[in-house]
Amino acid sequence: MHLRVLLCIMLFPLLHGCAPESAEESSAPATVTQESEATPGFRANPQALEKREVPTITVGSPAPDFNLPGSDGNMYSLADYADAEVLVLAFTANHCPTAQAYEQRLIDFQRDYADKGVQLVAISPNSPLGVLYEELGYTDLNDDYEVMQERAGYAGFNFPYLYDGDDHRTSLQYGPVATPHIFILDKDRVVRYTGRIDRSEKPGTAHAEDLRAATDALLAGREIAEPTTKTFGCSTKWAWKTEYNDQAREKWEARPVTLEKADVGKIEELVANQGGDKLRLINVWATWCGPCVLEYPEFLVLQRMYGARDFEFISVSADKPAAEDRALAFLEKVHSGVPNYLFTGQDIYELVEAIDPDWNGALPYTLLVAPGGVVVYRHQAEVDFLELKRAIVEHEMIGRVY
Repeated sequence: MHLRVLLCIMLFPLLHGCAPESAEESSAPATVTQESEATPGFRANPQALEKREVPTITVGSPAPDFNLPGSDGNMYSLADYADAEVLVLAFTANHCPTAQAYEQRLIDFQRDYADKGVQLVAISPNSPLGVLYEELGYTDLNDDYEVMQERAGYAGFNFPYLYDGDDHRTSLQYGPVATPHIFILDKDRVVRYTGRIDRSEKPGTAHAEDLRAATDALLAGREIAEPTTKTFGCSTKWAWKTEYNDQAREKWEARPVTLEKADVGKIEELVANQGGDKLRLINVWATWCGPCVLEYPEFLVLQRMYGARDFEFISVSADKPAAEDRALAFLEKVHSGVPNYLFTGQDIYELVEAIDPDWNGALPYTLLVAPGGVVVYRHQAEVDFLELKRAIVEHEMIGRVY
């Protein structure tokens, strides 16, 4: 039999719902990774670097060249933009709320200035090694190269989006202190402006006034009135900023793991979310459900990402009460330091109705409810975590910007 056909037959039960296994069978947990369309020609390989001071390039300096991969998989350098009268380099990031707050202004700028010989190029300077889960509370994506294409397409970028997270070779030469940080180059590729886009972070309150004024001056052959400004945003995630990752992981793994019994009344109370002030994510799982245990650690990532905001994750085990020790052992293994419940009723269909009358009972099942029990998201079977993250971060209680 063809190997691919054989694998499909073997994996079909795990991909299309769950059925109880014997008490001796178990599935080891594994982290569910965010999938993205493969990009040709480049494979990211973030490198650890020794800490160093990174000065910002001064106005009047020749612009350092670069050779960086774009989100489309192609390589780009200054020579690719030789026809541009003005070249704007915008150091930005997927995860940063300030960077996201300015995305539409950059899109509008490129649209308005494209016919004037101006090209904007965005560069992500951040090393994925330097980004904490706890810093991702305003986003659906991290700063990995593999998801930059997703961000560029979803946000509607009309400019190239380049990656410099492997070794910061370009970013170390320009010295962006935050995302976003703008560098404007003239026709001779001399740095003529470095700093902010405008003075107001909140979308709708400014129109990239500093960026536009500096660009207009260059196009008119005038001196820029204020060629250097400060810039507010998320600090650049240099590859040596890794010590907090270990600290955050150790702190998370030190959280106590408990498993509380819950009858139908308690389950109904959890779903109702009455008097709550958080979005509540509930995942119903069981140790005998292969997809449940495979995807479960990713729900804990969501708690680490959004837990400092108006969000909480709660787990409900559909294991039989006699399997309490097995359920607790799994939760301890994956460091599930969140409210965990074990349904104690004898009729599993009471649990199904209490969670969601629209649920037909197959595991896993995931429900996101706002205060008052308003259903924001519901899904049977394995979750598309990008879709779920967007349901969370784009809800009015959370949001992508401050």
